[in-house]
Amino acid sequence: MLDRRPATPGEWVLLSYRVPREPSTRRIAIWRKVKALGVGQISDGLVALPADARTREHLEWIAEEVIEAGGTASIWMARPATFAAERELAAGMAAARAAEYTAITAEAAAAPASTTGRQSLARRLRTELRRIQRRDYFPPAEREKAVSAVEALAVQEVSRSKRVTS
Repeated sequence: MLDRRPATPGEWVLLSYRVPREPSTRRIAIWRKVKALGVGQISDGLVALPADARTREHLEWIAEEVIEAGGTASIWMARPATFAAERELAAGMAAARAAEYTAITAEAAAAPASTTGRQSLARRLRTELRRIQRRDYFPPAEREKAVSAVEALAVQEVSRSKRVTS
């Protein structure tokens, strides 16, 4: 049987950046955009994503924004020296997504009794799930639980509304 594991860790795109402390609004806006991408934080001002055209482009846009804010930024393509380093980075990213999925599951479980509230919650949670899934590079088990919880909420709402209209 062939071993299909890669011989070396995968390629990552890194963004090294420094944003001036003042005005803080630009620095905070950039930090939020970086976090919204689901990056792995290597150190202060150094983040990574698994390399592909989309992730590289996203980090390039942020680099441009950093430079426009008077900071410095550069994009790097790299491979971790060991599988352990790559696993640690990926595990941190997966743990962050797991926490987000757990929050979705809990929110779906605590759905309001009202039909309007449940419909609104189901729509909002579906949107939030899509947002999380876009930055979920290493899906944890919590992902399926969250998807199931939101689907169950939507199914309950559909069957409840059918009973009301019957």
